[in-house]
Amino acid sequence: MTSSQQDIRIYPTTAALMEAAARHFVQQARQTIETQGTLTLALAGGSTPKSLYALLTTPPFLTQLDWTRVHCFWGDERHVPPDHQDSNYRMAHESLLRYLPVAPDHIHRVPSEIPDARTAADRYEDMIRQHFAVPAPEVPRFDCVLLGMGPDGHTASLFPGTQATHEQHRLVTAPWVDTLQTSRITCTPALFNHARYVTFLVQGQHKAHMLRSALEGPPQPDLCPASCIRPQAGTLTWFVDQEAASKLSLPS
Repeated sequence: MTSSQQDIRIYPTTAALMEAAARHFVQQARQTIETQGTLTLALAGGSTPKSLYALLTTPPFLTQLDWTRVHCFWGDERHVPPDHQDSNYRMAHESLLRYLPVAPDHIHRVPSEIPDARTAADRYEDMIRQHFAVPAPEVPRFDCVLLGMGPDGHTASLFPGTQATHEQHRLVTAPWVDTLQTSRITCTPALFNHARYVTFLVQGQHKAHMLRSALEGPPQPDLCPASCIRPQAGTLTWFVDQEAASKLSLPS
């Protein structure tokens, strides 16, 4: 079901949500590759995107996209080495990338093993600018961005109460997250909101309250960072299950 006001797609089960999201991603990716020859993709961490990645490695999706033309980036990363169990890179590698013909030089991971998180963020911003050949203050444009949302309204590593949610100049920053007692490395709203296609995946009753805040109110960076992701010249699509959508004021 799609809302007439926003591109919000609601599905009764997780399986139905993932299959629809996989079809949606493959369609956008194929169109982009046909038009410009390559695709830049910002991957998400978390359990919900992991389910999508696993589905993309199975028929019929596995052969529907020319992955040799895809460049993979990450929307955020934990401040841990790439082989750490909490690494978003490791999750994406184990559930998706190791099954696909993506060239090593097309995989642009966050250098999260650098001891200083701010230095790692600076280095990743430099990597992104070099790949797109876009100097500051211009903003590069990812083709596809995949995002999830936590029950506290965070997306990527843009957490409530962090300055990162207000960042409009840097592409990548390294906020300290008090609730986790650690730094994270994350792309900023300035970069996400310049993307061509942004897709959110949200499931579960425990996210229903924040999903309503994200979709039905004004942007609230300090309370619900996901509400600030609204591409200026791109498309924004939400794939949500019935439980997550239970508090939305949508027509039946």
